[in-house]
Amino acid sequence: MTPRIEPAARPYEADMEKTLERLMPPGVEPLVLFRTLARNPRVFRRFMAGGLLDKGTLTLREREIAIDRACARCGGEYEWGVHIAFFADKVGFGEEEIAATVAAGTDASCWTPRERLILRLVDQLHETSNVNDDLWGQLKAEFSDEQLLELVVLTGLYHMVSFTVNALRLPLEPYAARFPD
Repeated sequence: MTPRIEPAARPYEADMEKTLERLMPPGVEPLVLFRTLARNPRVFRRFMAGGLLDKGTLTLREREIAIDRACARCGGEYEWGVHIAFFADKVGFGEEEIAATVAAGTDASCWTPRERLILRLVDQLHETSNVNDDLWGQLKAEFSDEQLLELVVLTGLYHMVSFTVNALRLPLEPYAARFPD
């Protein structure tokens, strides 16, 4: 796949070089997504300011379930694959969980009831851009208001990321996971 906008190439501006370096593990080239957005430093900085990969109110596993499901529902294989590559082991995802983030339905046996609620939330937001009262009541019984805000915003952010990587037709990172068959 040929990207619609070529990623920025070295040498980057000094402050952009430092920023890109901080985002990646040592020795790993900045993501194509980051290098492409770096073509517009203002957009890149605003994009990065909207991230929620810091320590929030959810566990890393819960955050990754929401992120991976949102990307999968949008067909955002690029971002889904990067997250699986960097975080699946850290959050204890095996093959079943990885496949279940992409599969239809939320009843895979690998998920706890709490995790299924996250999947149902992401699916309902994706399908309706809203959350019905029944699901909201179930979510309120399990999650704090702070956690619900984080889940809804996280889902929206990764819809935006998926829209971006899909519209720009970014090539998949060589080390990233691919959607299961």
